[in-house]
Amino acid sequence: MTDPHDAELNARHAEKMKRVQAARARMMQSKTVERGLVIVHTGTGKGKSTAAMGMVCRMIGHGMKTSIIQFIKGAMETGEQTLFDSFPDLVEMRPMGEGFTWDTQDRAADIANVRRAWEAAKARIMDPEWKMVVCDELNIALRYDYLPVEEVLEVLVDRPADTHVVITGRNAPDALIEAADLVTDMQMVKHPFRSGVKAQAGVEF
Repeated sequence: MTDPHDAELNARHAEKMKRVQAARARMMQSKTVERGLVIVHTGTGKGKSTAAMGMVCRMIGHGMKTSIIQFIKGAMETGEQTLFDSFPDLVEMRPMGEGFTWDTQDRAADIANVRRAWEAAKARIMDPEWKMVVCDELNIALRYDYLPVEEVLEVLVDRPADTHVVITGRNAPDALIEAADLVTDMQMVKHPFRSGVKAQAGVEF
């Protein structure tokens, strides 16, 4: 036997969801623009590059070509690289750094590597064949003034209308945040590294 109180709660919930559904439908009717987005993942929390790689998987699923240019990370064995190698016609992953700045300790070399990576990224961004370009940890290069943010913004403005550009890394500059369509600031609440746990395969790489 149905509890009258439960029946009343269910009816009220159904009525509320109908109102939400109608409001959602009205909102979606006004969203008609389709274009490439500038997406920024920044903040102190883990997951900035990981979220970008998830979008790359979506692009593969839709049969759209994606280029990943890594500005800081050097060549290393990662799970995503192994996966993406299975789709050579749809995605490329190009580690073009030599590691973090505290490892290289050579500003001139870091600047040269960033310039080389940016030229590669710029070529992909301006080529309409590539529908998404991930500039992984470009924000770090911008923070250390290895590349003028104005140059990046100019390319973003001039890119093909349907090209998505995803830029990751801590400390995204204010000018980039202002120019972006979508910005996510990931904040760290808790991290196992602080408890002595090293990077884990399948989680960090």
